[in-house]
Amino acid sequence: MGLSVPHMGRGPAPRIELFRKIYKDRFFYQLYFQEPGVAEAELEADVRSSLRKIYYWASGEAKKKGLKADKPENARYLDGLPDPEPFPAWLTPADLDYCVGEFQRSGFRGPLNRYRTSELDFAQQAAIADRRIDQPAAFIAGSLDPVLRFVPGVDMIEAMRARVADLRLVRLIDGVGHWVQQERPAEVNAALATFLRTL
Repeated sequence: MGLSVPHMGRGPAPRIELFRKIYKDRFFYQLYFQEPGVAEAELEADVRSSLRKIYYWASGEAKKKGLKADKPENARYLDGLPDPEPFPAWLTPADLDYCVGEFQRSGFRGPLNRYRTSELDFAQQAAIADRRIDQPAAFIAGSLDPVLRFVPGVDMIEAMRARVADLRLVRLIDGVGHWVQQERPAEVNAALATFLRTL
């Protein structure tokens, strides 16, 4: 079961190279994350505010209001991102407190390093570059998830179908953004149950 990010396989080059071409002269968060220490300093300066802005910006509520992150290449990640009050109910104060505490303890380096491994991933996946996923699979995302529009002109779900042989269920939940399991847990659980009944 995949949530929010379609499985696209290895591709012809490291993903970061693709993003450098697509987002040339424009801000893209994965490009911003490449230089160690830069994003860490920005996000760790006020962890609570950073998380609120990040979670809200990629949510369905923000997308329904037409919020976009079209910024110049030299912008910072949080520049222009709103911090709503009250915050949408799908992220409770207790959940936010927990996340804040964990990031204050650990910092952001670990999660950000995941975005810095594109070249390594590409090299390590060479032996399985042409393999498809044959196991039964399903995919759930929000209809307003910005990830689905990262590559202009490419239907990422259709591209995933070429990489996943037995894609039994695809569910786009209307009005939802990137945090589909938080924004609509009941609908995600129902889709999971539907998929599991096909096994």
